Amino acid sequence: MPTDLPPSIGKPATRAFANAGLTTVEDFAKVTEKEIADLHGVGPKAIGIIRDLLAAQGRTFADN
Repeated sequence: MPTDLPPSIGKPATRAFANAGLTTVEDFAKVTEKEIADLHGVGPKAIGIIRDLLAAQGRTFADN
């Protein structure tokens, strides 16, 4: 599955995101930070990278 997420996120988190249908930075603006934190294989490093990618586009995670 194609993704625009950087490899620095790590393979376990990338797989977890792909399995959840999250393959682009824009996808993460539709979910809460807690929702991705609850995915198996996703840790603080991956969440921080996604947060930074969203911020670079003027976006944030969805509100709780």
